[in-house]
Amino acid sequence: MTTRMIKTSPQVYARNAGILYLLIIILGAVNQIFIRGRIIVSDDAVSTANNIMASQSLWRIGIAGDIIMHLFDIAIMLILYVLLKPINKNLTLIAVLFNVIQTAVLVLNKLNLVIPLLLLGNADYLQVIEPSQLYALSNLFLKAHDLGFSIGLIFFGFACLTYGYLIFNSGYFPKVIGILVLIAGLSYLMNSFTLILAPDYSGKILPVLAFALIGELAFSLWLIVKGVNLQKWEKRTLESECL
Repeated sequence: MTTRMIKTSPQVYARNAGILYLLIIILGAVNQIFIRGRIIVSDDAVSTANNIMASQSLWRIGIAGDIIMHLFDIAIMLILYVLLKPINKNLTLIAVLFNVIQTAVLVLNKLNLVIPLLLLGNADYLQVIEPSQLYALSNLFLKAHDLGFSIGLIFFGFACLTYGYLIFNSGYFPKVIGILVLIAGLSYLMNSFTLILAPDYSGKILPVLAFALIGELAFSLWLIVKGVNLQKWEKRTLESECL
C-alpha cells in the first residue's frame, strides 16, 4: 500500500514539502527580522537585556517559532528522501544525515536563547550576581547562539551540496534548480567558515546568504507549483528498483 502511494503520488509529497519549506523561510525571516532583529541591539548588552524583559512573550514566541521550523524540517527530510532516492539511495541518505545533524545542532542551540530569560528573571539565586554581569552573560549566550547557528549551517551547507547534485542529475527536476541549491550550499559554507575562521570579515561575506535564499526559495516554489516530472520520476524509480 505504501509503495503504491509513493509510486502514484509523488506530486503530493513534493507539494507538501514545498509548502513546509516555504513556511520555514517565512518563519525564519519573521523571527530574525521582526522579533530578534527588533529586540537585540548590537553591541549594547544593557538595552538588549531590557528589551528582552520588556518583550518576554515575543521573545518566547520567536523561540517556539524556531522549534516549529525544525519540526517542519523533519517532514521535509523524509519527503526529500522519498523523492530523491531513485537517483542514488546512499547519496540521498548522506544528504538527509547532514540535514539531521544540522537540525539537532540548531534545536540544541535554542538553549542559548532560553538562558538569557533565566539570567534576567530576577530569581533569588541570582541576587549574588551584579546586574551588569547578568547583562554581559546574557549577551554572551546570544553571541553563542549566532555562532551555534553558523555551525549548524555548515552541515546544512553540505546537505544542500548533496541535494543540489541529486536534483541536477535527477532528470525530473530542472537542472537550474539543482545549480541554485548547490550555490545555496556554497553560500552557507562560505558564510559559516568565515565567521569561525575570520570573524572580522564576517560582515563583508554576509551578503552571500542572498544566494542561499534565492536557491531555497526557488526550490520550494518549484515543489509547490510544478512538483516533479511524473513520467521521468516513475522511470527513474523503476530503474532503481531493477538494480
